[in-house]
Amino acid sequence: MIRVAVVDDQALVRMGLRVLLDSEPDTEVVGEAADGAAGLDLARATVPDVVLMDVRMPGVDGLTALRRITADPALAAVRVVVLTTFGLDEYVFEALAAGASGFVLKDGDPDELLRAVRVVADGGSLLSPAVTRRVIEQFAAAPAARSAPHPGIAELTEREREIVAWVATGRSNDEIAEELVVSPATVRTHVSRAMLKLHARDRAQLVVFAIRSGLQIGP
Repeated sequence: MIRVAVVDDQALVRMGLRVLLDSEPDTEVVGEAADGAAGLDLARATVPDVVLMDVRMPGVDGLTALRRITADPALAAVRVVVLTTFGLDEYVFEALAAGASGFVLKDGDPDELLRAVRVVADGGSLLSPAVTRRVIEQFAAAPAARSAPHPGIAELTEREREIVAWVATGRSNDEIAEELVVSPATVRTHVSRAMLKLHARDRAQLVVFAIRSGLQIGP
């Protein structure tokens, strides 16, 4: 059973998410909170598998709560999915940099939200949907996004650097394998090695490191 905490200042949104998640056989809502401070307390009290976190909330906002969750060793196994209203929310890249495992649209397809919860709970990150790719492209094009290269980039092999650059486009392992004419298993191996070398907690953070380090496809 995937245990989910819902943090959003809108009661109607929280109720809708609870009904959706509790109706599934493999997910359950372990608690709700209306702001970031209460959300952090909830995460510490219940240690859920996934936190669905709104960004814009009064008092302690979602980004602050997200940073505190990812910085707490006791919550190392907790994954945070950011809830946003807009596909090109200016906070999305900052949320990924702070340790979010991905994001979903509040007004998106319920099946997409359920898939996000399952993917993230299984150790993955939600970086494949087209809307996520548009966000990544937006911030990758901003010079400020490439201002802090990761020191571990130098430890990557040429092939690992290439594949990490592909990961930063939002493509899945299967899609990267098709582009490079290699097996998905080969891509998974290179991605895993790169994550170890860069100490990336998940694929989402790997994308952030790639963008900040200026890794790009091609020469």
